[in-house]
Amino acid sequence: MIIIVMGVSGSGKTTIGKLLADSLEWEFSDADTFHSPENVEKMRRGIPLSEEDRMPWLQDLQTAIKHWLQENKNVVLACSALKNSYRQFLVVDSERIKLVYLKGSYELIQMRLQERSNHYMSEKLLDSQFYTLEEPVDTLSMDVAQPPQIIVQNIRTALEI
Repeated sequence: MIIIVMGVSGSGKTTIGKLLADSLEWEFSDADTFHSPENVEKMRRGIPLSEEDRMPWLQDLQTAIKHWLQENKNVVLACSALKNSYRQFLVVDSERIKLVYLKGSYELIQMRLQERSNHYMSEKLLDSQFYTLEEPVDTLSMDVAQPPQIIVQNIRTALEI
């Protein structure tokens, strides 16, 4: 199974994803590591990525997902997956890929980004993240105001894993 933990920057994808993977003894992967150096530099400067910028990144992610599925690996993937079209592109097997949406208020996410250091994702991009976000329907949604351990337990309970 692959669990894609999705949401805007600062929603806790990496934190929750790592905790979830550790609790399940699964692999963890962060979609941020699939970005090109050019994309990272754009985001560092506060420039939103274009669809053209994102397509090679999405293709690399889809390739990795297909590879994990072929190898029957259990992986938790932290990935923004803000648009429905991105999620459709990544969910190549709806039986073995589950989405978990980390949902939080603009104010909470903004506060988290202001407190974060050593990350290329600029706080300046928060508006564009919320603007781009197409909230998923029929997806497991978690309130990020809860403590991380509670979120992880709720994910495990909901997915029965």
